Amino acid sequence: MTKRILTLALAVIMTAALFIGGGQSALAAETGSTGDAAGGEITVGIASDLDSSLDPHVSSSLAGTREVLFNIYEGLMKPDTQGNLIPAVAEDYTVNDTADEYTFTLREGVRFHDGSEVTVGDVVYSLTRAAGLETGEPLMATLAGVASVEATDDKTVVVTLSAPDAEFIAYMTAAIIPDGSDPADGIVGTGPFKYVSRSVQENIVIEKFDEYWGEPAKADRVVFKIIEDGQTMVMSLRSGAIDMAAHLDASQVAELSGLNVLEGSMNLVQAMYLNNARSPFDDPLVRQALCYAIDKQMVIDLAGEGHGTPLGSSMYPAFGKYFDDSLTDYYENDLDKARDLLAEAGYGPDDPLKFTIAVVSAYTPHVNTAQVIVELLRQVGVEAEIKQMENAAWYSEAYQGRDFDATITGMDASTLTASALLGRFVSDSPKNFIGFENADYDAAYAAALATTDEAEQTAKFKECETILTENAANVYIQDLADFVVTQPDVEGYAFYPLYVMDMSTVYRAG
Repeated sequence: MTKRILTLALAVIMTAALFIGGGQSALAAETGSTGDAAGGEITVGIASDLDSSLDPHVSSSLAGTREVLFNIYEGLMKPDTQGNLIPAVAEDYTVNDTADEYTFTLREGVRFHDGSEVTVGDVVYSLTRAAGLETGEPLMATLAGVASVEATDDKTVVVTLSAPDAEFIAYMTAAIIPDGSDPADGIVGTGPFKYVSRSVQENIVIEKFDEYWGEPAKADRVVFKIIEDGQTMVMSLRSGAIDMAAHLDASQVAELSGLNVLEGSMNLVQAMYLNNARSPFDDPLVRQALCYAIDKQMVIDLAGEGHGTPLGSSMYPAFGKYFDDSLTDYYENDLDKARDLLAEAGYGPDDPLKFTIAVVSAYTPHVNTAQVIVELLRQVGVEAEIKQMENAAWYSEAYQGRDFDATITGMDASTLTASALLGRFVSDSPKNFIGFENADYDAAYAAALATTDEAEQTAKFKECETILTENAANVYIQDLADFVVTQPDVEGYAFYPLYVMDMSTVYRAG
């Protein structure tokens, strides 16, 4: 099937948007303005509600939860827009030669949203709680290697690990909360905004924290309004009911002429994730056949109007030294090769491969991608059916329950570490929802964590990526383009290399 014919086949399911409408455009950069910040309220449309728990130490099922909590909570360290880790609640830190002892000096004058000043007791409590040192059950898996947390004086906290970990500093974005507190009883952090209220399936409200230690937020108040329907999101922007929205796709943006359009990257690995523990995807021949059948650039062209970065494994470009671009075209689009592999696996015209693709209906880019992939797979005789689901149902059934054939979603990194993306594919990882099992992978990953030599660690992580690709663990597609659209008078938004939304820099131009 030629690209022209395929485009016609997709016409009934894709919006034929050829131009991105009006306004300003920037790539991974803060919009520029010389106007004064005018305070006021900013209303942000988000595609799904947050987790029922807003506990920052409990792993979130929704990336959007981390987006919002980023504005409320801070750790000893925090990321900046360039992907660097910078001191936050801590003023400075040192690491011993064996990378198993990290010493932090607290910043003076950091206050919680209840007005109390942060002490070493708060830090010890927070990290002890998150690491599960008293219960034996870590709330944050990344802190499972913490052996002890001790205050050596009223400004210094020493974290000792059970084994060397050169990546550990990235985990110190773990939220600092008041000593003895429970987020279930009150959401109290140190960030530029304080929590005000939440109405389930309606909104989350935060307000500027006047005693913030750093650069104060420019807006006085931010309302995150939950709008699960993509077309309703577009209409809300057009009518002015909301001031901004992120994670839009090109077809939505095309309907929004006259507004500010910013283009960055979502910093995630979008793939058709395959259930390796279930037939037919327990057969590597089938998985490889699908990789050859999918022209990822065509997916980007048709589902994203050409916006997106092709990927070939579970790493995206923002991770710099860990990203291996040589894997991007490991499976060149080859329909004959795909058909041959399917035949070898026992599938053909008389007995076609059939499976279901689960996708969250609220995430339009994933739905569009699924629709294109279904058409592409028809070219090699594969019959795929799309199952659209609400996010909560997808998380419970597909992700947690592992009851799915294939699913199109994006996996992002919660911390600036390679292990945040690659750790989920270790055989015994609780996050290994695709059921991938490979002894060589497990060994390479363990070796990466064990070494303190940066070059050796990088090489081992790249070995992990290669194993995922060679074994066709998933059908890797792209790092999605991330369109953020704002009203003409709203400025200051900046992209991060993580899935966060920093509202402290956003304001209405005076």
